[in-house]
Amino acid sequence: MEPESNGGKANLLVVDDDAETRNLLSEFLGEAGYRVVTSGSGEEALEIGQQELFDVIISDMRLGPSLNGLDVLRAYKSIQPESEVILITAFGSMETAIEAVKAGAFDYLSKPFKIDEVLLQVERALENRKLVRENMNLKRQLGSQGQLSSLVGRSPKMLEIYKKIAMVADSPSTVMIYGESGTGKELVARAIHGNGPRAEKRFYPVNCGALTETLLETELFGHVRGSFTGAVENKRGIFEDASGGTVFLDEVSEMSPALQVKVLRVLEEQEIRRIGSNQPVKVDVRIIAASNRNLAELVEANKFRQDLYYRLRVIEIELPPLRERLEDIPLLVEHFLKKLGRERNRHIGISTVALSTLMVYTWPGNVRELENALESAGALNRTGLIHPEELPAKVREESQHPSRLEDLFETLPTLEELEKRYMQHVLKVTHGNKAAAAAILEINRRTLYRKLEGGKPPDGQR
Repeated sequence: MEPESNGGKANLLVVDDDAETRNLLSEFLGEAGYRVVTSGSGEEALEIGQQELFDVIISDMRLGPSLNGLDVLRAYKSIQPESEVILITAFGSMETAIEAVKAGAFDYLSKPFKIDEVLLQVERALENRKLVRENMNLKRQLGSQGQLSSLVGRSPKMLEIYKKIAMVADSPSTVMIYGESGTGKELVARAIHGNGPRAEKRFYPVNCGALTETLLETELFGHVRGSFTGAVENKRGIFEDASGGTVFLDEVSEMSPALQVKVLRVLEEQEIRRIGSNQPVKVDVRIIAASNRNLAELVEANKFRQDLYYRLRVIEIELPPLRERLEDIPLLVEHFLKKLGRERNRHIGISTVALSTLMVYTWPGNVRELENALESAGALNRTGLIHPEELPAKVREESQHPSRLEDLFETLPTLEELEKRYMQHVLKVTHGNKAAAAAILEINRRTLYRKLEGGKPPDGQR
């Protein structure tokens, strides 16, 4: 039986196995003027899709033991290819975000969501459908290969990064990545390369700030025999060797003005000249650049070429510092400790107090500093469980030595009170950051509100 279209109002389908969430979305979307149908399971959603056409489907990722949100997405892209699908999840990851985009999701939102955010995405999805414009970037063929597993986090800011990686991977455009030292700029560059059409070719990372101008020029462009003392034979540069692949120029802001001109030629003409030669050589490379400095400010100060700046910033990705995504720290800690355990062939865990200590440090060195701190603690540890005293001194000092939880046991009269005090302690050491506290406690934010205050989270949040 062919599904029937609903005339007039835009037709929306909300799929979630949680009745409270279904009712919340149905009420607000209905008040916004949409016709809303709800479903409590993936199976029911597919049955409804055989009977009725929908403009937008909003589905939770986790729907129970059988079909999940990705199954609903794929099914609707098959039976109703013009429908737009928005997925909502409390368990985001690099792989699922990219898989969702690969399967054709219009957007991928994280819980706790804001109703205004959902309404905005519905409006955008309807506009996209109205213009009958398929977003090719959201239908590219991605896999979870290469360095993808090294990007860890499911905070809203990291989900945005994953979506951008997915959208720009197939594009030949230059990408400019901004972020403080240690935020993972090279990992993002590798993910873009590894998920695009150049994945089978070489990826060349070059730290422009670590080499002298002469050595950097030789490395990038090569030279001919006799062009300078010690040039006893012809040498191909990275741009030639990487032809067909990607060159990652890290700390591009440190490049000299003379080299900036040469890199600009590569971008404009797709050709290079070896040092000592006037013969142009055609190359085919995608350039991804990165900097921990603001290039726009350097351009204003005449310290970076404006024309190269505009060539590099065709697509911009800004990585958040670790202190702005504290809820990702438990995931990162788990990832690094598993890696450390594999290297040392033993299990290494971490105490709750040590994890709390890590959550309140500001991490000027970001993810790289966190990994180094855990590696140092792991080297000192002999029990298999990292405690605060094994963490670097500067990490312990900034956390103001949070009291050990054992002290609470002497005065707490009940288990319920102990649990409440424990949660209050975690909130204290996370400076009131409820997302970070919930991540440490391994509960959702709604449960945290309920146990601490007997209340509910703000409207539209879960």
